[in-house]
Amino acid sequence: MSIEIGSKVQGKVTGITNFGAFVELPGGTTGLVHISEVADSFVKDVHDHLTVGDQIEVKVISEKDGKTALSIKKAVDRPEGQTTSQRPVKRGRDDRKSNDYRSKGNFKPKETFEDKMAQFLKSSEENLYNLKRNTETKRGGRGGRRG
Repeated sequence: MSIEIGSKVQGKVTGITNFGAFVELPGGTTGLVHISEVADSFVKDVHDHLTVGDQIEVKVISEKDGKTALSIKKAVDRPEGQTTSQRPVKRGRDDRKSNDYRSKGNFKPKETFEDKMAQFLKSSEENLYNLKRNTETKRGGRGGRRG
């Protein structure tokens, strides 16, 4: 019996690994349900959701080189418009005061390239002046201290 991609079939869990579960399909073929396709929520351990010998409905995702990829979460019928994964709402940082000026409507215009370049040149000249002054005094060059 040939299994078509996209079809839903009944299968029996024959083995569980840390990366998924092997399912025996009608016709004696075996497919793999990857850990990411076991449930809509995060799955840390496949044993929490499946046991060997379970009869489950799976959807055939792909078949390549004799390897059949299966999905349990895609086999579940959902009403139109409902998403497959509902992530919990994160709390914490949202409750604090935001220091982001954009969120308050006080928009500061960005500096232009010329402004940044002028600022860089000014600081660069100051740094060179300080470096030159410090190295000349240590070498005992012109204007150096004499004791």
